[in-house]
Amino acid sequence: MLDLMPSLGSWRTAVSGQQCAVATIVGTGGSVPRPMGTSMMVSEHGEILGSLSGGCVEGAVVEAALEAMRDGGPRLESFGYSAEDAFAAGLTCGGELEVHIQPLGSDSGEMALLDMPVSNEPTALALIRRLGGGGGVVVVDDPVRFRAMESTQLARLVGDHPATLMAAAAQVEPLLQGGRTGLVRLAAPEGCIDGWVTVDRWASADPEEVTQPEPITLFVESRLPAARMLIFGANDFGAALLPAGQLLGYNVTLCDARPAFAQQGRFAGADQVVTDWPHRYLEAEAAAGRVDARTVVCVLTHDPKFDIPLLETALRLDLAYVGAMGSRRSHRQRIDALLEAGTPSEALERLHSPIGLNLGAVTPAEVAVSITAEIIAERGAAQNATAHKKPGFPSLKDSTGPIHAAPIHPAPIQPAPQHLTQEDPWT
Repeated sequence: MLDLMPSLGSWRTAVSGQQCAVATIVGTGGSVPRPMGTSMMVSEHGEILGSLSGGCVEGAVVEAALEAMRDGGPRLESFGYSAEDAFAAGLTCGGELEVHIQPLGSDSGEMALLDMPVSNEPTALALIRRLGGGGGVVVVDDPVRFRAMESTQLARLVGDHPATLMAAAAQVEPLLQGGRTGLVRLAAPEGCIDGWVTVDRWASADPEEVTQPEPITLFVESRLPAARMLIFGANDFGAALLPAGQLLGYNVTLCDARPAFAQQGRFAGADQVVTDWPHRYLEAEAAAGRVDARTVVCVLTHDPKFDIPLLETALRLDLAYVGAMGSRRSHRQRIDALLEAGTPSEALERLHSPIGLNLGAVTPAEVAVSITAEIIAERGAAQNATAHKKPGFPSLKDSTGPIHAAPIHPAPIQPAPQHLTQEDPWT
C-alpha cells in the first residue's frame, strides 16, 4: 500500500467519503508483472486507483472487491494461468498471484492514511497491516529503530501476549530494517504455544471440539531511503561510475582528499561531493549512523596512502559491498599491507579486488558497467543466499589472467592480386 500513499490524499473518490476496499498482492509465484506489496484501491462505484498486473486480473479484482464491500468481510483471491479456460482471469505470463482484499470502513486505520502527509521522495516509512481478524494498521516512521516489544500500537494490533510480541520481533523487525516486504504469520497465543494446543486446554475441553486457533497474519511493507554508494577517487573511473550508480537507485557520494580533483564540474551531478581524507570521512559517516548494511563502497583512488587506511575502516563495518580498483600486482601488495596492519584474513574475503566482473572492460564506461554488474550480482546473492548461483561472468577477484581485454589489432590490408587478362589453357 506504500505505493499508493502519495496519491491517496488527492484521490477524490476516497476523500468524498465513499466506501473503499484495498486489494494487495500478498503472494507471488513464477513470473509476475508486479511485486508483493503492490496495491489497488476500489471504490463502491468501481473506480480504481493503482494497478496490480497491468490489466490481466484487474477486472476480476474489482468484482471481488465490490463483493467484499457488500458482505463486509476480507477475502483472499488467487490468480494464475489456466490452459483449460483461456478466457478466465489470469496471468498469461504463467505466474501466480495471491491478492488480499480488505474493505475499509470510515473508522479503519487504512483510511486514516488519507490524512498523512507523504512525500514522493524516498523517505523512511513502513506499514504493518493485519490481514483478517478485524484488520488494522501500524504506521512506522522509523523502520530501522522500530522495536516490536516496545510498541503499544503493535500490541493493540496482535495482542499483548509476550510470546506473540517476541515472535513478531523476530519476524517483523528484519523486514522493517531491510526495507523489504513480506507476510508474517504468528501463532495465536490463547491456549497454544507455537501453534500447538496446551495440555491445560486439552484437559479442560472435549478433545473432539479442540481446534487449533487461526494464526495472526501480518503484511509488512517497509521503505527506506535510497542506499548509499560511496565513490572514493575523483578520476575518469569515478566520473563514469557516478551516473551508473544513480541509475541503480543509489544516493551517490564522491569523496577525494584533493580539492582540485573533487571540485571539477564533471562531478557536479553527484548527490554529495566531499573533500576529505577518505578514511576520515567514512569513519565520521559510520559514527553518525549514515552508513548501513546496504551501503556500497568503491575505492578507485589507486593510491596506497588513501586505499589502505580506507579499506581498513571499510572492512571493519557491516557493508553490502567493498571493492578496490587496481592491477593484480597492486591487489597482492594491498593484501599484504592490510594483513600487516592487522586486518583479519576473514575480513579480506569480503574485499572485491580487483573490482568488478571479468568482462574484459577497458574504458571507464566499461569498467563502470563491470563494477555495477558485480554489485547487482552480490545484491542478488545476498537476497537469495540459498541459491548458490554464480554470475555468468566471474568476479575479477575469483579469476586469473589479464584484467583488460587484449586490444584487437586488425590484420593489415593486403593489396588485391593482379589478374592478368589471358586465355584459359583449355579454350
